[in-house]
Amino acid sequence: MKLIIVILSGADTDNVIHKLLERDFRFTRLTSSGGFLRRGNTTLLIGTAAERVDEAVETIRGAAETPAEPGHRGAMIFVLDVQRFEQL
Repeated sequence: MKLIIVILSGADTDNVIHKLLERDFRFTRLTSSGGFLRRGNTTLLIGTAAERVDEAVETIRGAAETPAEPGHRGAMIFVLDVQRFEQL
């Protein structure tokens, strides 16, 4: 099991969410702000099987816009191991 944390610019959020849902990824959406993208952002928490991580990352990569301004990032993606998962 893996946890993918995605920090997106506000402009990319709807498109990325739509594409993830099309591929049957489930996630929690959080409004965030801070140092990575330096403006209002959306953070997605995606729990998925290890074998689907590449599919999720490619889906996000294809749906997020390439930033028009040099030095800006369109998305930040972190992939973490999950030691324990319980669904109640």
